[in-house]
Amino acid sequence: MAPLDPIETQRYARQVLMEGWGEPAQHKLKRTTVFIAGAGGLGSPVSMYLAVAGVGHLRICDYDRPDPTNLNRQILHDESRLMLNKAVSAKMTLTALNPHIDVEALSDRIDADNVDRLVGASSIILDCMDNFETRYALNACAVRRGIPLVHASVWGMEGRLTFIQVPETPCLRCIYEEGPPKEVFPIVGAVPGAIGSLQALETLKYLTGIGRTHKNRLLVMDGGAMSFRTYKISPDPACPVCGPHRATSADRT
Repeated sequence: MAPLDPIETQRYARQVLMEGWGEPAQHKLKRTTVFIAGAGGLGSPVSMYLAVAGVGHLRICDYDRPDPTNLNRQILHDESRLMLNKAVSAKMTLTALNPHIDVEALSDRIDADNVDRLVGASSIILDCMDNFETRYALNACAVRRGIPLVHASVWGMEGRLTFIQVPETPCLRCIYEEGPPKEVFPIVGAVPGAIGSLQALETLKYLTGIGRTHKNRLLVMDGGAMSFRTYKISPDPACPVCGPHRATSADRT
């Protein structure tokens, strides 16, 4: 295991002080690949906090380009990058934040046919999307591969978050049998900033083995009232996505 170089040792010194973290957890982060679906309002804080924490390989995917209406929340981008692909713009920002990590910019539109290729050898998937068609493709991939999916969503001043890891938890299709129609929705940038930061924290807890992830619970933040509520969620035995995998897992025990 190659040691951290002196600059990395200084950069990560405060988090290495965490009980149970130390250099072993930091080395693990450096060797890990994370797939971030979306370089927008949620993908911005998620990718930035994972980058500065020293996650060694980030695969960030977005087919779109930023437009002026994005700039109140998509802090990976600025007015000089309106003609760039969002993933390419994200790579520029993230490598400037931490030149000690590798960032892959993927400019594909995620769908059921290419999701496995795009996720590659990633250890975890982060759902930073704004539509359920893509979310369901990510969810099915996570179930198929037996890797976690950290789901988050925002609307107005509300944010939601859960940690999905089948068969220990329900999958996204269990929670939302059908997604809402795609729409242009209201949003204030601090909301995805808050929820995206929690999404990054869930990921770091899982990768380092420190703390408890938000399994079998749905966190709902009401930013207007500044309230946080947690709801218990359970698997749907009839779920067409995770039901067969759950049955297979039970057969093995």
